[in-house]
This record gives sequence, structure tokens and C-alpha cells, in this order.
Amino acid sequence: MRIIVIGAVAAGTSAAAKARRNDEHSEIVIYEKDQDISYSGCGMPYYIGKEVEDKEELTPRDPEFFKKKYNIDIHISHEVLELDTSSKTIMVKNLKNNEIFEDHYDRLVLATGAVSVMPPIEGIHLNHVFALRNIQDMLKITGFIDENKPKSAIIIGSGFIGLELCENLKNIGIDITLIEMLDQVTPGLDADMATYVEEHLIEKGVKVMLSATVETILEDGVKLQDGKTVHGDMVIVATGVKPEVTLAKTGGIATGESGAIIVDQRMETNIKDVYACGDCIEQYHVVTGKPVFRPLGSTANKTGRIAGENISGGHLLFRGILGTGIFKVFDLAVAQTGLSEKEANGLGYSVVVSHNIKPSKPFYMGGKELVIKAVADKITGKLLGVQIIGEDGVDKRLDVFVTAITYGAKAEDLFHLDLGYAPPFSITKDPVMYTGMILDNAIHKERRLMTIDELEKLKASGKPYKIIDARVPKQFDKKHVTGAINIPHENFRMSLKDLDKEIVIITYCNKGTTGNAVQNILINQGFKEVYNISGGHKTAEKNIKKT
Repeated sequence: MRIIVIGAVAAGTSAAAKARRNDEHSEIVIYEKDQDISYSGCGMPYYIGKEVEDKEELTPRDPEFFKKKYNIDIHISHEVLELDTSSKTIMVKNLKNNEIFEDHYDRLVLATGAVSVMPPIEGIHLNHVFALRNIQDMLKITGFIDENKPKSAIIIGSGFIGLELCENLKNIGIDITLIEMLDQVTPGLDADMATYVEEHLIEKGVKVMLSATVETILEDGVKLQDGKTVHGDMVIVATGVKPEVTLAKTGGIATGESGAIIVDQRMETNIKDVYACGDCIEQYHVVTGKPVFRPLGSTANKTGRIAGENISGGHLLFRGILGTGIFKVFDLAVAQTGLSEKEANGLGYSVVVSHNIKPSKPFYMGGKELVIKAVADKITGKLLGVQIIGEDGVDKRLDVFVTAITYGAKAEDLFHLDLGYAPPFSITKDPVMYTGMILDNAIHKERRLMTIDELEKLKASGKPYKIIDARVPKQFDKKHVTGAINIPHENFRMSLKDLDKEIVIITYCNKGTTGNAVQNILINQGFKEVYNISGGHKTAEKNIKKT
């Protein structure tokens, strides 16, 4: 049997290597149009920022490695031009000598990846404009920096790559202006969490421009649609990627609404004996069961392994993704998994949202605050998604939440997890457990939460309400939610007679704990509709329109 794989980065090489481990006798050939194979794309920003010193650390394997270890023939600088699935043939061009030849397969794997989205901006092809998708892109950027010594850069787009480049370019002495057409950074996060990232960028000296669209790229900067010009010695376009499916379409392979290739759980396409994996395919979401396009190196490796198993006689099924992502920007780790509040609402879920602010471990052991936003289904209690921002312990909590959501955990289940505890590692009730407690109280015990958006809607509704700040007067006097009255927790029971049991009462404190304590008093005294501001004043002051 002859197996041909098109693409030799994460998914393609994983598929080929797995097939060889299962089958010693088949011919396995990979065609790759670029010069580099099996590289760590996620490490490229750190090479640009000189945190990774040797390019070879990102490209540890070459065709000779795969030939020697796996008896796999990898042909670099070979572009597959045509695919005929009826005759099981491909036309290949050797980009080094322009020779074109035909090859045939018994089974084919498409691992053509994704390509950078380059918006139709005038000047986008100028020599000081770059995208970052592969090793050659990386070398062009570092070559330009070494030769031209730019003092400033403009980054268009605030996704993972854009923000990682903010940090790494800033670390080598380049001033950064970040331009984002949306009204928030990190489009995958909810706006109330994106605020933390934006503030951190500004603290680190990055100029952030939101709701700004680049109209023209100039020799020394960009011109925005509103007529403003922004100076920059170089421009990096980080506006996302799209699946590379040109070849697939010529072969009659079906693509979905996202534009990516449709595959079944075995990674097989609509054409028999043609499989696809990596950044060119649609995945399905574990929570919704709906197709999504979430290109990530971890998923590419996983789907490559599944394809390799199944083309070599095995049976391995893909179980879907949660869209889990994590990245570092300066001192912050930013993580998410599952559905955001915006996505859950858009899909028709009745959601309950909590903002939990707790240290990663005791402050006396160097703990740092984590902000955890969790979204659960109010009807079933199931956890739908989580976003976490912090300087320490973010990845640990993220992976616990990922596991919980993957196996259909309810919010109440989180409290019962037997998580590891000792002061160097966590607090006695881990932040994951606290999140479960907060959500369980809101869903099952009438300890309802109110987000800042919901508070704004209540204010606009005309419905009578009262906001109670349960902090000490010194904190209240410094800053408070507009319209709030100050009744400190320690004096609260003496003030109950002055409150109307028939109107909506909203309580809050700094982070939520004392607000919940006051909420408990009110509920136990017969007040009918009592809410605690999710995340307390710390969350409110970052997101409310007027404080």
C-alpha cells in the first residue's frame, strides 16, 4: 500500500509516524511545499524575542530524521498542484527545479494546514509588512529587525499571536502600537475579562487602539479609516488564519460552513481513502456537538495521530474539542475553554455566570490572584466554559476545568474534587472548588449573581432596586458603584428594618465573599429578590460604565 501525506508540519508528520508504527510494509511519502518540517510554530514569537536563541530548537527534525527513524520519504519544496480522487493521482511540482510529475496513492492524508488572513489593505505587500505563520516568516521578521533596527512596530490584531508578539518585540526594545478593529482585545474572551488584558498591556507600555481599522499601510506607519496616522517602522498583520483547502476543493472534497474540510470521527473525508487532519479541518465542539474551526498545534497533533491510526488498519475516534487555549502576555497567563458567556447566550443557553477572585496559593507563599469567570447552564447545572487570567497557577486550574467539562461535570461537582493541597501549591479550598461553590449556590440555593451588564439593564428597566456596598466606609468613600449606599457587614443586621423586602436588593464587596455574606442575611430574613454582584467591586470598577 502506498500512503501519501500532503503537509509535513504537526498533523502530517504525526499521521505518517503513527501509520509507520502500525505498518512496517507500506510506502509512506510526504510532500511539503515549504522548506521546514515538523516545527514548533507556537515557539516562533519567542525566537523573535530572543528568548529562544537557536532556530534549531524549533526545527529539531529534518527529512533525514524521518527517513532514518521511520523509513518515511519527505520531499520538501514540493507543491502538490492537482488532486484527482477518481484515479487516486496527484500532480507535484518540484519548486527547486520546476519539474512536474505524477504520483499515485492508495490512501491520502491532507494536512495542508492554514494560512494567514491578509486583509485587503492598501500597502499590505510592502517590504516592512509581515505575517507570522511559518519558520520562513519568522526569519523574514528577524532578518528585517537585525538589518533595519526598527524602533517601533504596529501589530494589527489582538489574538494569541498578536499579543505574544507585543511582549516579545517589546522585550527587544521595540515600541508597540496594537490596533484592533473590535472594541476589546482578545476577541475570544468576554469583554469583562478582556479588560484585564488591555490594562496589563497598557501598564507594560503598549499603546492600545480599539475600534480602529487600518485603511492604508504607509512606508512609515498606517492610516486609519478615521484619517488618523500611526507611526511604525514595521507592521505585523496578526488578523487570524483560514484553512488551506484549495487542493481539497479541486479534488471534490467537501468543506463546511467554516470553510474547513469536513471529516468524520476517523478523519476520513467524503471521498473514500482520503483523510484530513490538522488546521485544515473542522472539529466538533464537545459542549454543543456543532462543527467549529479552532486551529491549534495540540489539536493538529491529536488529529494527525487519529488519521495515521485509521489509514493503517486501526480504529481510533476523535472525541471533539473545547476550543481550549492559553497564552502568555508579559506577566499574565490568559486561558479559556468551552463556551464564553457571549457564545452560550448566542446558542440559547440559560446561563449563570460567576467571577471568582482567589489567590493561586497563600499570599505568604507567593500566591497571586486568579480571576476565574465560569459559565454554567442554569437548567442542567452543567459547566459550559471557563476563562482564567492571572500570573500564577492558571494552567493548572484550566486543565482541571477542561477535564471536568469534557466529562460533563456539573458546577456542584467541582466542590467534591479531591484536589491536591499544601501551601506551596494551593489554598485549602482550591479556586476551582470555590467556583463550583459559587455556581452551585446561584443555581440551587437562591444565592443569585448579577453581572455588570445585568445591573445596567436593571437600571434601565425602571424597576425599583437598591444597591448595598458592604465594605468598610474607607473603601466606599474611595470608590463605589453609582447609586450604592454603604452598610458595612458588621453593622448590617441593625439596618435591616430600613430596607424594603419587596424591591430588588443588590449587594457587593471587594471580590464577592462579604457581599455573599450580606446576601445570606437578607435571604434568611425573608427578602425575596437578592443578588450579589459577581466578582464584587473589583470586577465592577473594570467594567461598569460609571463607578
